[in-house]
Amino acid sequence: ILSLYDWFLIVGVIASNIIYSLMTDTLDVLGSLASITGVLCVVLVAKGSIWNYAFGLVNVSLYALISYRASLYGDAALNALYYLPMQFIGWWQWRKRGAAVTEAETEGRGVQVKARRFTWTQRALLAFGCAVAVVACGFILKSVGDPQPFKDSATTVLSIVAQALMALAFMEQWCLWIITNVISVIMWIICISRGEAHAGVMVIMWFFYLLNSLNGLRVWLKLSRE
Repeated sequence: ILSLYDWFLIVGVIASNIIYSLMTDTLDVLGSLASITGVLCVVLVAKGSIWNYAFGLVNVSLYALISYRASLYGDAALNALYYLPMQFIGWWQWRKRGAAVTEAETEGRGVQVKARRFTWTQRALLAFGCAVAVVACGFILKSVGDPQPFKDSATTVLSIVAQALMALAFMEQWCLWIITNVISVIMWIICISRGEAHAGVMVIMWFFYLLNSLNGLRVWLKLSRE
């Protein structure tokens, strides 16, 4: 069941896209569809619902195209080559960890995935590995002409790791999503100044992702304890 906060995020992103279209006198169908399906996806992830992967499939396909057009090659490759197949892998893994398609399927026990968490040693190793990978990937993207190589690298690397943790139902995914969302908001604001297509609605999308990731951390802390 969606909470009041969940409805705030869903209605908020739809209203923001409408207001943005009216203010700019443009109708960005592609960007708006990616934005709305993306927020629906992450809201359901925070709820521990397996149906997030249905909306995620649409979102990552559209976002890959938008990122490619904005020359954010790291994000484009991430979505097309990693996020897309991970929607199917995640569905399979969540089914294994107790996530159900319907309430009846679990005989009233709930449909949420069974969450888990790392030890502090594992978290330290995770942080170190991510830092090294971000720097290395940043230099690679810089060499191929990415206009924001280290921001793009951070969102790419952290998203790869976070998506894997999400598929395996680890609570620590939300710490990485929060960092990724903050950087992505900054990255797309810079794209607005460069006049990139879809940049405005992408800022809206990532801002609502950030709000949801904060709520997701709160919910999954509880889920992983249980």
